[in-house]
Amino acid sequence: MKRPFLSTLCLCALALCPLSGAAWADPGAWQQALAPRAWQFPGDHGAHPAYRTEWWYFTGNLTDGGGNRYGYDLTFFREGIRLRPADPRSPWSLRDLYLAHFTVTDVAKRRFFMDERVSRRGPGLAGARTGSLDVHLLDWSAKQEGKKISLRARSSRVELSLLLTPGKPPVLNGEKGLSRKGPSPGQASYYVSSTDLRTEGSLREAGAAAPVVLRGVSWFDHEFGSNQLAADQTGWDWFGLHLSDGRDLMFYALRRNDGTFEPASSGTMVDARGRGRFLPLSAVRVEVLDHWRSPKSGASYPSRWRITIPTGHFDLLLKPVLADQELVTEGSTGVTYWEGAVEGRGTSEGLPITCTGYVELTGYAGRLGGLF
Repeated sequence: MKRPFLSTLCLCALALCPLSGAAWADPGAWQQALAPRAWQFPGDHGAHPAYRTEWWYFTGNLTDGGGNRYGYDLTFFREGIRLRPADPRSPWSLRDLYLAHFTVTDVAKRRFFMDERVSRRGPGLAGARTGSLDVHLLDWSAKQEGKKISLRARSSRVELSLLLTPGKPPVLNGEKGLSRKGPSPGQASYYVSSTDLRTEGSLREAGAAAPVVLRGVSWFDHEFGSNQLAADQTGWDWFGLHLSDGRDLMFYALRRNDGTFEPASSGTMVDARGRGRFLPLSAVRVEVLDHWRSPKSGASYPSRWRITIPTGHFDLLLKPVLADQELVTEGSTGVTYWEGAVEGRGTSEGLPITCTGYVELTGYAGRLGGLF
């Protein structure tokens, strides 16, 4: 799962390039995620412009040489504005809008940095290649370099440069990569994860004499589709966890307006060799143990969880490494949500385990259903 694109995104597009109403693409004209598809990697890490919405999502938990911990999130979004540009020969003719969010959590200093960007496609501005991972928005980028992935992003306060090496093959979520979000035809996305990316690189904070060298593990999610949340769905809680026994757990729970979970909610348990096992909603229990109220938005977010998988004798207590990891993205998607590094400990098959990871919480600062 990842964040939605709201009606404010359309306002951004209009501000960047006004269009007549007739120029906007009929949502029904975009391709829909209807059935399992044939995947091919690394080509499918690239763009899929026949679908309206697409994102490339990177998170990681890293440490420096002194043992200080950091989290990061770098996400690129592509939102299709029209199926075909008015003038295919012009690089300025609007078809897609690109947005990006970038955060760094400095655990030792209890600081959270956040930046955002938005741009139309154009020379040197933004774009995403098909057939290979190569997406950029100004000087923020994610690019395939051989078997590795290079990430670069900087703001006025932090600059991050990382190289990610896969420790496991990509895993398909849902039914061979078709991740359902509800019962309606096309209410789904194509969803693939690279859950174990060995990471090394550097982080420089503004005013620092030199960058710090970082190492750790990252997670890469890639989704694309054209019709996901329904009007009766408020938002979602998403978990991406690296377990100390070599496994990785992804789970998302879509919340309905009446307080129940969407039955299509699901997850994937990835074993130490990279093999994924589908987890239906009925297989996973998520209990919220505490809440944190944001001083910025006033939203109340879950802030401590117990996750159990009874059939696997799996029991995990999870908490944020820093309470305030909320993003208020008024300059891009217009969505306020919580996205942050977490840590946990518990047992699996009677043996102790620990974990690090990321959690994403949407719909707590305003409902998202029906908006993308």
